[in-house]
Amino acid sequence: MARGALRSTASALGLLACAGAAAFAYGSLVERKAFTLREVSVPVLPAGAEPIRVLHLSDMHMAPWQREKQEWVRSLAHFRPDLIVETGDVLGHARGIEGVRAAYQDFRGIPGVFVHGSNDYFGPQLKNPLKYFLGPSKKKASTAPRLDTAALTAFFTDLGWTDLDNRAAGLELRGTHLEFFGVDDPHIRFDRVESIPGALDELREDDPFSDDDTWPDGGPRKERQAVTIGVVHAPYRRVLDAFVTYGASMIFAGHTHGGQVCVPGFGALVTNCDIPRAQAKGLSVWRHAFRSAYLNVSAGLGTSIYAPVRFACRPEATLVTLTAAV
Repeated sequence: MARGALRSTASALGLLACAGAAAFAYGSLVERKAFTLREVSVPVLPAGAEPIRVLHLSDMHMAPWQREKQEWVRSLAHFRPDLIVETGDVLGHARGIEGVRAAYQDFRGIPGVFVHGSNDYFGPQLKNPLKYFLGPSKKKASTAPRLDTAALTAFFTDLGWTDLDNRAAGLELRGTHLEFFGVDDPHIRFDRVESIPGALDELREDDPFSDDDTWPDGGPRKERQAVTIGVVHAPYRRVLDAFVTYGASMIFAGHTHGGQVCVPGFGALVTNCDIPRAQAKGLSVWRHAFRSAYLNVSAGLGTSIYAPVRFACRPEATLVTLTAAV
């Protein structure tokens, strides 16, 4: 190769290395902290129903020193949501619960539901990030540090939120009856999708109005239209399909980080599960067996402390307004 060609190649490689370093610096120092509130509307409520504002939080990966993130999350209480949906991976450090308490303290009294993610059970581990291109990540339970999941659950319960890990629950909000069901994290096979039908049957049998011909005010009973909502951390296809089969009209999920490092104009390179890249974040429609449900996948607010970078994928929370279907 001629000396001039060698110089050109070296210059090109040098420019590429500089561009990569600049992108990493931007992603780790700027974009990782560029917290964004995404707002969407979803027409799933019965005709004439009042809108319900849902704050969807996910993938906090909280460490105790992350003050900016804690303050930003706490500020979201000013939007006065009607409901909080938390889709897991809240903890990101052995003392992460300290930061979670600081971030969520102003949500006390607002109804909420939650499920756990794998990082609520096992602490972060240093890994080769290139392995994400080979398939979904795996937790080594034998070596990963265990986190205080019980303390996290107790804190959320104390806030007044309902645990949906392989459970179902009902809630009345702004005149609409909401049915929720959820599963523990499919990413580590903690989910029990097969338990959903039984949990829903039990929930409906315990409905205080199910055997009553009148409403509590003494008026005639009206046809009661429930809106069914599924909640999961990792949006694996098998779980989303089951949720649609079991009647969900709206599904909330997280886990993907929206790809975390994306290519502008192309999107996520990986999803860390088997959901299509195009649905790795944001609002879409999930279809299965001639049925469908709206799906909101949060890009999340955090990263592992061992991979503190985002690129073309800002950390986010979502304000989802449920509205009456036309």
